[in-house]
Amino acid sequence: MPYLVRENLFIGNISDAAEILQNGGGGGAAGGGDFTHILSVLSSASISFFSEWRPSVSIPVKEINKVYVSGAGSGDSGKCALSPEKLLYSLEYAGRDLKLVRMAVPLKDTENEDLLDYLEVCIDFIDRSRKEGSVLVHCFAGVSRSAAVITAYLMRMENLSLEDALESLRKSYEFVCPNDGFLEQLRMFEEMGFKVDHSSPIYKRFRLKILGESHFSGSRIDSSKLGADPGMPVQISSDVEGATKVETNRSPTYRCKKCRRIVALQEHVVDHIPGEGETSFEWHKRRSGNPFNKSNESCSSIFIEPLRWMKAVEEGALEGKLSCVHCDARLGYFNWAGIQCSCGSWITPAFQLHKGRVDISPV
Repeated sequence: MPYLVRENLFIGNISDAAEILQNGGGGGAAGGGDFTHILSVLSSASISFFSEWRPSVSIPVKEINKVYVSGAGSGDSGKCALSPEKLLYSLEYAGRDLKLVRMAVPLKDTENEDLLDYLEVCIDFIDRSRKEGSVLVHCFAGVSRSAAVITAYLMRMENLSLEDALESLRKSYEFVCPNDGFLEQLRMFEEMGFKVDHSSPIYKRFRLKILGESHFSGSRIDSSKLGADPGMPVQISSDVEGATKVETNRSPTYRCKKCRRIVALQEHVVDHIPGEGETSFEWHKRRSGNPFNKSNESCSSIFIEPLRWMKAVEEGALEGKLSCVHCDARLGYFNWAGIQCSCGSWITPAFQLHKGRVDISPV
């Protein structure tokens, strides 16, 4: 039996969803009306998952749309920092008479699963569904995945902290228990102002963590998972018939000092909190004369996201040099296990450009 969380918003498990789908949405919704929408957060997006789980379940379905994700964090039309083969969500008419609108999000209930990149589409679907009728959000057991998605929805819509949103949800459904990895990502969601901000250092560090875990699990880091090469012109459609134009970069750019090729934009920089650096060592304090003088702690490098011009990264190396693809000048170093910045902070994984090897341009 689904549990009412807010008006027209319910949480449940796969049995609740199967019953609603088989009955065509009838029964159990607010005010005795019918369910009109279902958000399925399961390891498989396919409607056949219900039949695999329970062979007696047969549910008619008609596909509306499938959205895949690719590129590097644009968040537009399903394009974010995931591989092009990965399904973001599927949308379909389902159930008896095909009157239910079902969105299916493929998400496993594991601590290293990427919840964050699915939150925006889930929140938008719930919001639209509540305006049109009643929506059930479900996973397999109705405990972790569906609870995490509804918690994020309450955080944004009611401006609640993670703790307050969880407490509020538990008043409606006491079995709420998102796994620790989901809770960590919901804290990031809160720190980013209840949105998934691809330009935020919080999000960039999260993406690097996901890529690092993928690398150490033995998965090949292909170019589709790396950021676009800012040194390559981007062709975009023009209103003029048959014409194209090169998109102009407006953010500060980092160029190879030798050949002036663009190697990074400011949006690719991953900020970090400066550490103690060399001033933490006693011999340096004595030599400097003033142990509290922090003026020389400026980082000698910048750290960026992995980009498609980094051939050694794409080839699967654990560590190696970063060289300009145009003139082969050495620009820096990368290491999936991490590099310590001159300021003392440890960056993991690290894609490092030495400031002495690049120039920065205002535009």
